[in-house]
Amino acid sequence: MTEPVIRPAIDADASALGVLGRQTFIDTFVEGFAIPYPTDDLAAFLDASFSADTIRAKLKEPGAAWWVAERDGQLLAFANTGPNTLPHPDAKPSHAELRRLYVSKAAQGLGLGTKLLDVALDWMQANTDGPLWIGVWSGNLRAQKLYSAYGFKKAGEYQYLVGRWLDDEFILRCG
Repeated sequence: MTEPVIRPAIDADASALGVLGRQTFIDTFVEGFAIPYPTDDLAAFLDASFSADTIRAKLKEPGAAWWVAERDGQLLAFANTGPNTLPHPDAKPSHAELRRLYVSKAAQGLGLGTKLLDVALDWMQANTDGPLWIGVWSGNLRAQKLYSAYGFKKAGEYQYLVGRWLDDEFILRCG
């Protein structure tokens, strides 16, 4: 088995990114954190967020960047950044936001999350005119600890829609 490679995502990755995103969301939030999303809300969210067409459109979004960790042709993890969308009074669209950092269950412990975070933060710092932003689920203490080690601090709270379900999220800022 070869070492995983981190590279920019391409249009041909859209379907695999959708499958990986969907499964990682389920593994992390439904099975791991046991968030009791109503079935219809979860299905609507997963279909809207992780269809190949949605991913293909997001890959082309102006100001966004995507990277994948791949081994032997299989996607193991990904990161996505772009113009800030978080609802904070100091946040502007010209600031950079880490939108997703997903590592598959099979790739946990390989250090891919940290490697992707390093790549994403370097890109974000080079493509912003202000602080860096991250939204993170309030119950994800492991992610919060990781982001804290990179200098991110809680700057606010908001609710993230999963269908009609509202997840309590923290807004983190660095800089």
